[in-house]
Amino acid sequence: MDVGKGPAAPGILHESPRPEDGPGASCWGSDAVAECLRALGVPFLALNPGASYRGLHDSLVNHLGNTAPQMLLCLHEEHAVAIAHGYYRAGGRMMGAVLHSNVGLMHATMAIFNAWCDRVPVLVLGATGPVDAAKRRPWIDWIHTAQDQGALVRDFTKWDDQPASVPAAQESLLRAALIANTAPRGPVYVCLDAALQESRLDALPPAPDPARFAPPPPARPAPEALAQAVRLLDGAARPVILAGRVGRSETAWASRVALVERLGARVLTDLKQAAAFPTDHPLHAAPPATFLSPAGAQALRAADVILSLDWMDLAGTLRAAFGAGPVAASVIQASVDLHSHRGWSKDHQGLPPVDCSLLAEPDVVVPLLAEAVRDRAWRPDAAMPTSDAAPPAERAPADGLTMAGLAAVLNDALGGNGACIIRVPLGWSGDYRAFRHPLDYLGADGGGGIGSGPGMAVGAALALRGSGRLPVAVLGDGDFLMGVTALWTATHYRIPVLVVVANNRSFFNDELHQERVARERGRPVENRWIGQRIADPDVDCAGMARAQGALGFGPVTEPHALAAALREAIDAVRGGAVAVVDARVAAGYHGAMASGMLRGAQQAPGA
Repeated sequence: MDVGKGPAAPGILHESPRPEDGPGASCWGSDAVAECLRALGVPFLALNPGASYRGLHDSLVNHLGNTAPQMLLCLHEEHAVAIAHGYYRAGGRMMGAVLHSNVGLMHATMAIFNAWCDRVPVLVLGATGPVDAAKRRPWIDWIHTAQDQGALVRDFTKWDDQPASVPAAQESLLRAALIANTAPRGPVYVCLDAALQESRLDALPPAPDPARFAPPPPARPAPEALAQAVRLLDGAARPVILAGRVGRSETAWASRVALVERLGARVLTDLKQAAAFPTDHPLHAAPPATFLSPAGAQALRAADVILSLDWMDLAGTLRAAFGAGPVAASVIQASVDLHSHRGWSKDHQGLPPVDCSLLAEPDVVVPLLAEAVRDRAWRPDAAMPTSDAAPPAERAPADGLTMAGLAAVLNDALGGNGACIIRVPLGWSGDYRAFRHPLDYLGADGGGGIGSGPGMAVGAALALRGSGRLPVAVLGDGDFLMGVTALWTATHYRIPVLVVVANNRSFFNDELHQERVARERGRPVENRWIGQRIADPDVDCAGMARAQGALGFGPVTEPHALAAALREAIDAVRGGAVAVVDARVAAGYHGAMASGMLRGAQQAPGA
């Protein structure tokens, strides 16, 4: 999917400036930076205004005419990066975020960390007060100048730079785009000296040709390692594939299905990652889950060969299935993620036992394996091993809403295909909705924090414009409230999106943590809600949406009212609106999810 070329994506509000100066007008350092961004094909720059990049701002408006890239005004820097994150998730194309000096960068650090953990490329542009102290204005330029501003995010970006001249700035942007888009992908940070931006030039340097600085083609696995993987898979009686960080293209999706069916392998997917395999396929072993489910653990324990397609936390998943004992199966890993592993952040997870390492991206490995492995002629009607998979989600009760009930009503309202579920809350169980396409579900935030959901929803919706897909984000109330002002950007720029708030009026994940601690200490579990509940007064989520120009529905507390609100909201979004439905759900999780969360709390007290 390719959106954002030309003046703006279809229907996006374009704030057109007055005509730029005519021939003979002065040119500036920031003009050269802006032209380089255009040459790189950056479609949008999400930003919150800042004096440290006023030169670049002027160039984007008065030199480029606010097109290619077009600026998207945000009300918080964290939203700017989250929008870029969601845009790549849905569209597969890097966009930029611009952050004011050290203070804007500090605001955005959580969103940058999310992109880092999610291996998503974001071009983060920053700025600093004049590095030359003699050029600083009193007070403000001093507190907004850092000796080494990139150090704030160096441990969770792939690369950062602070160029000191216009030619260096052009090269820095080219290198940043190259590094960000080379697997394993990730955010990069380029800090532009305010004095560099505002330096007068005799003439603009020629814009570089990005084609000569493009990312290299993806690496192929070593032939001997590939041959070893084929031998292991051909000899396997009960192979299992863990489909993790994989591509969003339909071609890659079809290749995975082909490999699975040639092998007759069982498949597991993960709610933390985007849709990777049809979840209602007969070979999908268990509903996708945030933590390994009993059915998933059973499938792994029965396996004699496990193929990991860049599975997030392979070591933890194997430990959850096999305990402290040895992993009985042979393990094949297809991943280049080790190239991103650093010392400060432990997002690389535990060190997994691997018998055959294919140092290549899954989308490169899968077609090679599908061509080479023995075809076992699996048929859709073939008998499958039984499992203790959870039963289908219950429908909504006659009075009140559960999370399962919300999902059932939402599924009825959405009908068949055509929706992209951008996000789901922690209380969502993997059996609530089937995913049959790589854009049916886009995964979690990456860093496991709260507050990115609205921004990522807006970014994904921007990328989905013109695709025919309805962008839908189901967010917890805590996530919604922390990031709610991202919706203003959607309403202002006419980016239609549906947000359903699964509102249990609580930071309920932490209620489960408090319950666990109370049980361990023999203390009253009835007190788990204190310091967690978002009530007295209840927050009017629909009212917060209306205050920003969106349509707000609710609060709704009954299935029939939710169905009516969703029908109206979906019609409005298909007509170009931003809509928020406040669905008041019971303060509880699906039983299997609650059990998984408590297991997760035991494994990771800080989760």
